[in-house]
Amino acid sequence: MTENIVILTGAGISAASGIATFRGAGGLWRDYDVTSLATPQAFARNPDLVHEFYNERRAKLAKVEPNAAHFALAALEQKHGAVTLITQNVDDLHARGGSQNLIQMHGKLKSALCTHCDTRTDWQGPLDQNTVCPNCGQTGGMRPDIVWFGEVPHALDQIEAAMRAATLFVSIGTSGAVYPAAGLLDHAHSVGAHTIELNLETSERSHEFHESRIGAAIDLVPQFVQEVLQ
Repeated sequence: MTENIVILTGAGISAASGIATFRGAGGLWRDYDVTSLATPQAFARNPDLVHEFYNERRAKLAKVEPNAAHFALAALEQKHGAVTLITQNVDDLHARGGSQNLIQMHGKLKSALCTHCDTRTDWQGPLDQNTVCPNCGQTGGMRPDIVWFGEVPHALDQIEAAMRAATLFVSIGTSGAVYPAAGLLDHAHSVGAHTIELNLETSERSHEFHESRIGAAIDLVPQFVQEVLQ
């Protein structure tokens, strides 16, 4: 029987590409706690600062490339078929690495959301308060298409459906500390799926996985993919 594989990735899978982990060392940006910049309240209070933060992150994407872990997961999807990839990351490295059945539950850096007309637009360059929405033509409403703290992640129904069918759940490069992503391990256990953690260091939930493998994603993920495909 073909396994239905659900994979959850976090910041650890993109670290080798040069994208800093959100909660790791360097978690401050110009003396600001980044979590204080990732809320609707922060945007309402100081939109210029929030735009500057996300504009800088968006610009850095042009300077990084997918790594071996991204390419390995794309190969797994292509050759195995029954793979759903859920990522907490807002970068575009999974897509550029070739993954197609991809759910970016926390949004995308290269997308803008208009708060006036609720339209999403692919976006490459900077945003500011004077940016004109290409759909409704208004200014002052364009914001990063990012799920901020206190907002509801994307595609929860699609994630739920994937988890119901899962026979193998793999968590890669994430602490598993933020809900609702943190609840996927519980869901995997409830449906009897085998669970594997691939992480740079032991997490607070490592003991709850059937297998926990410690090391860099660029090493562990290609090894895991090779095992599955063999």
